[in-house]
Amino acid sequence: MSTPRFLDLPPGVAPQKIETSQGTFAALEALPVSGVVERWPALLVPGLTGSKEDFIAVLMTLAQSGRRVVAIDLRGQYETPGPETPDAYTCAALGADVDLLAQVVGGGDPVHLVGHSFGGLVAREAVVDGRTKFASFTLMGSGPGAIEGRRARNGKKIMEEIPVLGLEHVWQHRLEPEALAADVSDEILAFLRKRLLTNSPTGLSRMAEEVLTMRDRTDELRQVEIPTLVLYGEHDDGWPPDAQSEMAARLGADCVVVPGAVHSPAVEAPETTAAALVRFWNAAEKHYLDTRSSAM
Repeated sequence: MSTPRFLDLPPGVAPQKIETSQGTFAALEALPVSGVVERWPALLVPGLTGSKEDFIAVLMTLAQSGRRVVAIDLRGQYETPGPETPDAYTCAALGADVDLLAQVVGGGDPVHLVGHSFGGLVAREAVVDGRTKFASFTLMGSGPGAIEGRRARNGKKIMEEIPVLGLEHVWQHRLEPEALAADVSDEILAFLRKRLLTNSPTGLSRMAEEVLTMRDRTDELRQVEIPTLVLYGEHDDGWPPDAQSEMAARLGADCVVVPGAVHSPAVEAPETTAAALVRFWNAAEKHYLDTRSSAM
């Protein structure tokens, strides 16, 4: 299990509430310390058992590139409330939320969209549905279809155990042992427990089902013709690195392998991850401006 490295929020990072027509979403917003925003904003979408806090280690660096950067909790996840209706937590429904959030965050400008793990499947829905024009799309530790390996087995147990045994059982028997094995601090252990138990049980169970059954939409994503980056840890234990590399080739996407990282590059290698994102975003914006100029 990867854990966010934090005690206090970095300079320029603050909690926010983002209002949309589908409800209020908890977020962390990062702005350049100078206060000057010169480039297009970014929206970061977390994974299944994660939250906006998983991006804390990269937020300040990303914002210092001249951007407003917003990390969110999905509907029913940690500090964002959600209904006890399973259909509210499909990738398509959550992707529609991302569309609305991007429109608010962008304020008329295109938005760089990043989805981590399950969040990549959700964000992909928003890109493919075509309701929002994104500046770029990054799949971070996310694959073409259903998750595989150890994380798939854990996801199946989460899906089966929550309705019967509850979130406390999942914490004690699934996530807490992983956290203790990773030797996390007492403070972070308390945060991870609080975060899990605050989730919507219905939402978490349905999202686990989604990540276990998602079909491959790579060909549909390629048709959107959006600048795309596939970024993953060299030891990813969710979707195999080979599968993510192949997906990048099918998409004609940029591909960055983060040395030493596993499934959460933004936590495990924040400097490398942030630098790769900034380079990609800058290149996407330059390409857009060059294309627009040549068309005039």
